[in-house]
Amino acid sequence: MNQTKKIYFASDIHLGLPSYEKSLEREKLFVQWLDIVKTDAQEIILLGDIFDFWFEYKRAIPKGFTRFLGKICEITDSGIPVHFFIGNHDMWIFDYLPKETGIILHKQPIIKEYSGKKFYLAHGDGLGPGDYAYKILKRIFASKFLQWLFSRFHPNFGLFIANSWSKHNRYSRETREFEGENKEWLIIYSKKLLETNNFDFLVYGHRHLPNDIKLNEKSRYINLGDWLSHFTYAVFDGTTMELKSFKKEN
Repeated sequence: MNQTKKIYFASDIHLGLPSYEKSLEREKLFVQWLDIVKTDAQEIILLGDIFDFWFEYKRAIPKGFTRFLGKICEITDSGIPVHFFIGNHDMWIFDYLPKETGIILHKQPIIKEYSGKKFYLAHGDGLGPGDYAYKILKRIFASKFLQWLFSRFHPNFGLFIANSWSKHNRYSRETREFEGENKEWLIIYSKKLLETNNFDFLVYGHRHLPNDIKLNEKSRYINLGDWLSHFTYAVFDGTTMELKSFKKEN
């Protein structure tokens, strides 16, 4: 890794929530962040729930987010890879965004290595013990038949239903206060992974609570927080991994 270049991580922007005006304000702030980090980024990794809802019809996509999509195109066109993980709110991303914006789409956790450091990367939904109702729901939403059935709805009707559902389910376990290492599903999951694998950093979104926790002498659990209330991100410079707040810096 070029020591002058950095890896940037962000998640849970939830563009579209809670209103057009508030979402646009947050979108502009996130685009400002992208403009800054692109100057020394080796890669940018977006770990899910970038949109509060997304569905690609054959000939239609949700309105809005033009500034964000344009900035991503600019970044990928310049040769900087942008990794895009689907989350539980934008799992219905198919082929339009990769083709149009050049993102590298990930639907499952991946393992990456930078400067000799091993990273486990995932959005985080459905991982670890518990949350069985959601795990069943996720399987249903991943069904090709359900996706085909939803695509039969007129976009005006389909997007209305989906956005109403998304906002109704916004404040759930994802936004609760920290419950302790022995109760946080992603921390439990990470510790289980470390029984048979070696990772320097296990990086997630989903939980909406920025955290940097040492799991053992070698490994750290990093949760990126969100851009609804924390405006946090992480950066790896080849040696150091830091969790930062963009709102506080500007």
